[in-house]
Amino acid sequence: MTTAKPAAVAERASQLRQNEAKWTRTMMDAGWTAIPSIILEHQKALGLDPLDLNILLQLAKYWWQANNPPHPSKRRIAEAIGIDPRTVQRRITRMENVGLIRREARHGKYGGTSTNAYHFDGLIEKATPYARRALEERKQAKRPAPPRFHVVK
Repeated sequence: MTTAKPAAVAERASQLRQNEAKWTRTMMDAGWTAIPSIILEHQKALGLDPLDLNILLQLAKYWWQANNPPHPSKRRIAEAIGIDPRTVQRRITRMENVGLIRREARHGKYGGTSTNAYHFDGLIEKATPYARRALEERKQAKRPAPPRFHVVK
């Protein structure tokens, strides 16, 4: 297990305080979800409609550690969004078919089936070029603009 450097810990605490200032401490203490902005900014290009994005947000809500993929039930997702569990199932199947998410069957303690685990590898892979482009654009914006004309002396 790695330990965070003191500066990184202080930065994280500062960011949390900023979020508390925006959303209130009560709201942040009740729970929050991290998702890369690039997914929100490029949802259409990634083939996500608002319902797909809402389902992904619900899944991400349960993804606390990188090595423990989220595994909420379709019913729980459906209840949070206010749709039928069958709609959630169809949308997840579609996102799986286009390679955005991957389902992993989980089995209960005594061999029975349990909720699926969901992996975001495909979404991450498809969104990464947009992130790289955004970082390059940000880097370019910090460079001085090249001269528009050449001055001959």
